Amino acid sequence: MDLRRLQLLVELSRLGSMHAVAEELHTTTSTVSQGIATLAREAGAPLVEPDGRRVRLTPAGRRLADHAVTILAAVDAARLDLDPAAEPVGVVRVAGFATGIRRSLLPAMDDLAATHPGVEVQIHEYEPVEALDLLARDDVDLALAYDYNLAPASWRSDLEVTELWRVPWGLGVPARERRAPFATYADRSWIVNSRNTADEEVLRTLASMAGFTPRIVHRVDALELVDDLIVAGRGIGMLPHGPASRRGIRVLPLKGPQVTLRAYAVTQSGRDRWAPLRAVLDLLVT
Repeated sequence: MDLRRLQLLVELSRLGSMHAVAEELHTTTSTVSQGIATLAREAGAPLVEPDGRRVRLTPAGRRLADHAVTILAAVDAARLDLDPAAEPVGVVRVAGFATGIRRSLLPAMDDLAATHPGVEVQIHEYEPVEALDLLARDDVDLALAYDYNLAPASWRSDLEVTELWRVPWGLGVPARERRAPFATYADRSWIVNSRNTADEEVLRTLASMAGFTPRIVHRVDALELVDDLIVAGRGIGMLPHGPASRRGIRVLPLKGPQVTLRAYAVTQSGRDRWAPLRAVLDLLVT
């Protein structure tokens, strides 16, 4: 199979439109359509089907697109082995949680601009479940995800997972409050994440150990809004320890057990050999 046609299929799986693929690759829609048709004949199976004014991949098309990503990454890796001086060039799509993007990806992008200016990073902010779903559909190349020691993630066998850093979490309460046994907070209103269930699982585990069921009132994604609700006396919730940037909030340490958030870089197995993605990963784990 011609590598250029495989590239057309990969771009079509990502963009969903032959016209968009043509614009992305600076060619014509007719060329894209003919290339996909030739590839279908080579594969011996239809690869696309109509979807309104657009097209979508058939099951066979999706399977071949998955293989194509691995094949093209392997070819890039082989070229790099043959030419170690080759400069990585390409677009790396990253989906990740906001803190991971701020703490890991943005500093890496600054370094990347200096060391590999031909690599462009596109950022999509998502919670771990959403980011991993995008990774599985090949809509992104890299996911930044997290779990907790009390709510560990169950990673699929086809993923490469690299831990980036850890940070302890505690109980966020108004600054006037002092540390007390966890059971003391049984009657309080609680705040949990609206887009990820891990912190709620941690809360329910801690509450169960303290002998109560938490009354979850607010479901909020942005930590800044969690801060505002706590300061306003509308509830309490789990927050990371760190610099005292939240005026009016005290983050109380938790013991027996402690709570730790763990951040990860996640890719599809074998994809990290693709030079632009490898360049990003190397900076993330430095």
